[in-house]
Amino acid sequence: MAALAKGVCWAARPLLPVVQTCDVDARRWVRALRRSPVKVVFPPGHAGRKRAPDEPASEASSRGQLPKQPLQMSPCQTPSPWEEAGLRYDKAFPGDRRLSNVMTIVKSRPFREKQGKILLEGRRLIADALKAGAVPQVFFFSRLEYIKELPADKLKGVSLIKVKFEDIKDWSDVVAPQGIMGIFAKPDHIKMAYPRTQLHHSLPLVLICDNVRDPGNLGTILRSAAGAGCSKVLLTKGCVDAWEPKVLRAGMGAHFQVPVVNNLEWETVPNYLSPETRVYVADNCGLYAQAQMSNKASDKDSACDPRFLKFHKYKEDENQDSETSKAWLPELEVQSYDLDWTGTPAAVVIGGETHGVSLESLQLAESTGGKRLLIPVVPGVESLNSAMAASILLFEGKRQLRVKAVHFTRDRSYY
Repeated sequence: MAALAKGVCWAARPLLPVVQTCDVDARRWVRALRRSPVKVVFPPGHAGRKRAPDEPASEASSRGQLPKQPLQMSPCQTPSPWEEAGLRYDKAFPGDRRLSNVMTIVKSRPFREKQGKILLEGRRLIADALKAGAVPQVFFFSRLEYIKELPADKLKGVSLIKVKFEDIKDWSDVVAPQGIMGIFAKPDHIKMAYPRTQLHHSLPLVLICDNVRDPGNLGTILRSAAGAGCSKVLLTKGCVDAWEPKVLRAGMGAHFQVPVVNNLEWETVPNYLSPETRVYVADNCGLYAQAQMSNKASDKDSACDPRFLKFHKYKEDENQDSETSKAWLPELEVQSYDLDWTGTPAAVVIGGETHGVSLESLQLAESTGGKRLLIPVVPGVESLNSAMAASILLFEGKRQLRVKAVHFTRDRSYY
């Protein structure tokens, strides 16, 4: 009867699907994992965060994000200088005011000059700036690895802000942004620490840029000046801003290898030259110079003279007599660029392709006993690109100085 009662009871229950033993065991195993806490084992020397005895586990795990987050490291790695320095970073939020300042610095030269700030983009350029002693203020980066590559001792007190890569892509005008941008205080050439190798190879050669207004040309000129070993580069008013992003990219770090003095008045240029310096002007009108060298004046020289004076208040009056209009023009002897002109410290003036050299540069060259340096070109060909002319003259000056150094060494060894 008992067995029958049991059968009746079983028959009254609804039929259930047959469950395999392995499925039941798996479900029990999953439930066991959910119920049993996982023990976290920290590596030796790592101080893990301990939960207070009276603090629920849910509260410890559901805390809000801190305003600044410490730079995290992998448990399998040893502490890096970043973690030892305790550096922290912020995460940018939509509409962050700090981000809007980036485009202002990029596009506005008056803002850069008034606020004394510049914008650098790319890991290599930022690393060169930090190495030379430039003072950083804010860094925007899309990946933590980019900021960890920089020296930690240079970034104490600097605002580190993590942003989305799309934001950096919107700010940058580079085709392939590198994911890191930095706002620096405008460098002072007197306080900068230039590389020792650059100072060791420095030559008694100064470059003066006059009316160079193309950013790509100026950046290339600065790169050539650093490669040739110029002692400094002087930029007069009328040149493009040396700290414009396009100039910085074309310079490839030259700004932090050779002193660059920006936005000078012509009256102050001699203050940056030694007393025995002679100023030479890169001839920007080859036909006129060749006519002077051959003493065969032609109608082309009068047509060529105004190129030195274009956009200048001293532009000659077309109604004046040709001889009268040239009376006030400084008379400079023309010399081929490959003849010796480095017997004394020299300064070379490079003019822009559109505006040419100014009257002030010719007057300065005349007062110091300088000359026009002619780079001959095939008749009918326009004057060379200003960056190309600067490279030719600077490396020719370097060659001449090297030859003199070799002769001097031989003479000393002979005696």
